[in-house]
Amino acid sequence: MVDQDARLALLHGWLSRELRVHPQRIEPASSDASFRRYFRAFCANGTYIVMDAPPGREDVRPYLRVTKLLEPLGIHVPHVYEADVERGLVLLEDLGATPYLTRLAEPGAVAPLYSDALAALARIQLLGLEAAEQLAPYDRAALRREMDLMPEWFLARHLGLAPTPAERAALEAVFEWLIEQALAQPQVFVHRDYHSRNLMVTAERNPGVLDFQDALRGPVGYDLVSLLKDCYIAWPRERVLEWVSGYRALLAGRGGPAGEDAAQFLRWFDLIGVQRHLKVLGIFARLWHRDGKPGYLRDLPLTLRYVRETCRYYAELAPLGELIEGRIAAELPRANARAACECST
Repeated sequence: MVDQDARLALLHGWLSRELRVHPQRIEPASSDASFRRYFRAFCANGTYIVMDAPPGREDVRPYLRVTKLLEPLGIHVPHVYEADVERGLVLLEDLGATPYLTRLAEPGAVAPLYSDALAALARIQLLGLEAAEQLAPYDRAALRREMDLMPEWFLARHLGLAPTPAERAALEAVFEWLIEQALAQPQVFVHRDYHSRNLMVTAERNPGVLDFQDALRGPVGYDLVSLLKDCYIAWPRERVLEWVSGYRALLAGRGGPAGEDAAQFLRWFDLIGVQRHLKVLGIFARLWHRDGKPGYLRDLPLTLRYVRETCRYYAELAPLGELIEGRIAAELPRANARAACECST
């Protein structure tokens, strides 16, 4: 708390004495799974968002670099007004306080919001090919490092499960196969967290796009599955398939990486989704067991459900499906209940 209060005092001084924007008040704007914090500064000429990224724990340079790649593409990312890289402070455009996740509960909102989000994603993937070349590759090491979070944090730490040697060998084979499938996809600009909590409803150039600092050059299906198999909200597979088909047509109509046929594109979408959701299972569990943030545990069942469902469609994923059905699915509710008890004490 002392360190955070010192950071807040630093932020106040930066705005008032150095930038001379003189905020009338400052309020927390959003929480984050990292050490970054965001504040909304109310000033005489409007509102701003201030990013607080403590040096040593966070680095604002990737955020600033990716902003410069996305903004020329016409993507509505927060405009950067000022930045102090050494002290980890950034003054940003305020894109409002309404994430997609909130608005999607309203009747009639789903179709236009997803239409806008898919159009923006297509713009990133079609117009961002040169920009993608400036990003690090989503390579074998990164893909494997992410999936390894699942056995370490989700299986061992959260569920308390120790896979047998045969199960470990099966996981190893599935992980390697998923990596091969990911690397075989066309490589594009990948946001890496393109979902309903990072898309803001904006009056102009909807959506506003947030949390893109970890962008890489990687599989074409990655951001699409982040959006349509969102870990925070689910849609019937029939509807998802309609969106996937429409998106493929959008890419194909502009000469983009749409695959040989619809079946191949759907396969790309489904399989990179398994890689992503295995990673997310590990991350959500780690946020609780390492960082003391229990809020993401409620999203584990949906994330696991996506993996379970996809395992039924592809024979190569059968060993993973057997592990989930045999040992994991029944244990997750008990593990979450244990965590809830720990949180209440």
